[in-house]
Amino acid sequence: MARKTLVAVDGSPQSEAALAYALEEFPASAITALHVIQLPEGYWASFADSETELPGYENARERGMELLDEAVATAADEGREIETVLESGKPAREIIEYAVGSDVDQIAIGSHGRHGVDRVLYGSVSESVVRRAPMTVIVVHERPDR
Repeated sequence: MARKTLVAVDGSPQSEAALAYALEEFPASAITALHVIQLPEGYWASFADSETELPGYENARERGMELLDEAVATAADEGREIETVLESGKPAREIIEYAVGSDVDQIAIGSHGRHGVDRVLYGSVSESVVRRAPMTVIVVHERPDR
């Protein structure tokens, strides 16, 4: 049975590197590209009855679909077909929940390499996924040749 690889995509050079890595290193793996629309919390969330009513949700959804289309095109350039999934919520949580629910064997995720104050302020999705996912997580930095 083919292995399943989940690649988190957010449009950053690091997530593009993660997709390129997965396509190159796992030629027999079924690859799924996942984009998570990060929903606002607190003040703005209290005014909406559903996530689709949140300010900017439709723009974020359209951008997410564009990113997934770009991932499909990247895979096609490598002679591969991939599946895509668009979720919304907290990125690390959604990545892990999807991976567990879909029996994914490994996750490839880009890292922005934040440290110090930036890491405290912005958090680290990749770090959270590494700490909490029950499967192998491969953290990829931007490739120097690109």
